[in-house]
Amino acid sequence: MDHGDGLIVETAMKRVVIVGMGFGGLRAARALAGKGMEVVVVDRKNYHLFQPLLYQVASSSLEMESITYPIRAIVREWKGVHFRMAEVTGADFAGKRLLLADGELSYDYLILAAGGATNFFGMASVEQHSFQLKGLSHAIRLRNHILETFERASREGDPVKRRALLTFVIVGGGPTGVEYAGALQELIHNEFSRDYPELDMEETRIMLVEARGELLPALPERLRRYTAERLRGMGIEVLLNTQVQGAESDRLLLAGGDVIHTHTIVWSAGVQACPLAAALGLPRASGGRIPVGPDLTVAGLDNVFAIGDMALAEQDGRALPMVAPVAMQQGEYAARAIIRRERGRHVTPFRYRNKGAMATIGRSSAVADTFGVRLTGFLAWIVWLSLHLMYLVGFRNRLMVLLNWGYYYFFRAQQVRIITSDDHPRA
Repeated sequence: MDHGDGLIVETAMKRVVIVGMGFGGLRAARALAGKGMEVVVVDRKNYHLFQPLLYQVASSSLEMESITYPIRAIVREWKGVHFRMAEVTGADFAGKRLLLADGELSYDYLILAAGGATNFFGMASVEQHSFQLKGLSHAIRLRNHILETFERASREGDPVKRRALLTFVIVGGGPTGVEYAGALQELIHNEFSRDYPELDMEETRIMLVEARGELLPALPERLRRYTAERLRGMGIEVLLNTQVQGAESDRLLLAGGDVIHTHTIVWSAGVQACPLAAALGLPRASGGRIPVGPDLTVAGLDNVFAIGDMALAEQDGRALPMVAPVAMQQGEYAARAIIRRERGRHVTPFRYRNKGAMATIGRSSAVADTFGVRLTGFLAWIVWLSLHLMYLVGFRNRLMVLLNWGYYYFFRAQQVRIITSDDHPRA
């Protein structure tokens, strides 16, 4: 506590514990830095991951180091902010204690910002036989699998089996599905067509499957239509109003009995709260999310905030989407709310300001709806590139990503085509 003489009594400082160093936790920690409180960030990983570019790691466009940054390197310049690498196992809310796998941590305020997980909607077979894109290990595993699959196809003499190996199905028509479909198509036709001269790339199929009747539902109709037309123009098969029923090791099962023979299913069709939300024993709503009030606190716990994908916050009668901009604004709000409370000031309800949405479709092509301006093609792509560079953490990461993008733009080359796993390819 500041006593006016510039000295802070360490024992009197309020402690804020932030669980998770994703977009929401990062913003909350930065906003609390230097405000006379002890801030402890807890994460089971020692790095911050820039998830929007995860698909580029999976498609051999970027190295994983380009989209990660050590948490300790981030917080060392932030006064009063500390990092503890630990697995959170539960909480004693009455005793204001966070339970960790290797101990416990007391708090005065708690911000739950551990993010989300892939939602397979109860389909265990799909979870078992598909790839996801939520974490760094998922992207590396998918990249290894794509490369291993082409190696297998290059020596497969049976045309039916080879066709199944060269069929890639992406389920989910949101930004991740659209962006990965475009990136994979460019990887195959720009690089693999030269790497594997023994294969006929006309045998490859990339299919984007969406249960709804449109792609990118957060965007206006004109941009959704442009996206579908652009993907089809690239040779990607877009299947709308198509529901998945299950999966096996070599096929995807669709509602109605149709079957797609494939060894690669990428699931990007749903998001839910991370498993920690259930382990905490708090009330949960749709998607396993924790319901929060207008000030983002959990009912009955005015010192516990839930933000980002962990939280179910409503605005104008609708649940806020599970996207990075929501998490970032909520992280900043939670920090300000704590500061205002400590200063005895009134806390106004959280209000999300929607700045738009965007997605890249491939080289020199994207769609963007930002601040009321709707763009397609090259100009939208430039806006997409600029915003993603701006939000990346670390000068080195921005520079390396910019250099990689520049190299790819001029030479159409995706350089990270290496198999880093010692495991045998899936049979």
